[in-house]
Amino acid sequence: MNPLRTASDYELFLYTLAQEFPAIRRSTLTFARLGASLARVAGELYFDHDVRLVVRERLLYDRSPLIIDWYGYEVWHGEEMLFWYDPQPHPNEPTLQSTHPHHKHVPPDIKHHRVPAPHMNFTRSNLPALIQEIEALIAGL
Repeated sequence: MNPLRTASDYELFLYTLAQEFPAIRRSTLTFARLGASLARVAGELYFDHDVRLVVRERLLYDRSPLIIDWYGYEVWHGEEMLFWYDPQPHPNEPTLQSTHPHHKHVPPDIKHHRVPAPHMNFTRSNLPALIQEIEALIAGL
């Protein structure tokens, strides 16, 4: 089932993520409705080895299914940001056009070094792919 089917479905999905993904040790994610058609998700998912995922999403639900209107996802290891994802358009960067506007910021020069992000989307939850990426990262620590 698509967790973005309704606002209530996505809210339930968020609050039960740790049941679906045992690698999550703790969650502070909150789903806040900001009117009749707008919601915000914010918080962090905590994993072993001091790894955490910072989540920020803005969702539109004036029709079904919900749409992720904007997002920012950061992955941290302790006090070091490892990488982040965002949909800020960079139309003049040819290397990013295959997944425009979705991309990932990676070292070196994390602010300016961007790569395509084929698993990011506005119409399905990005969290399962991010959690799987973190699980693989943790396995290598």
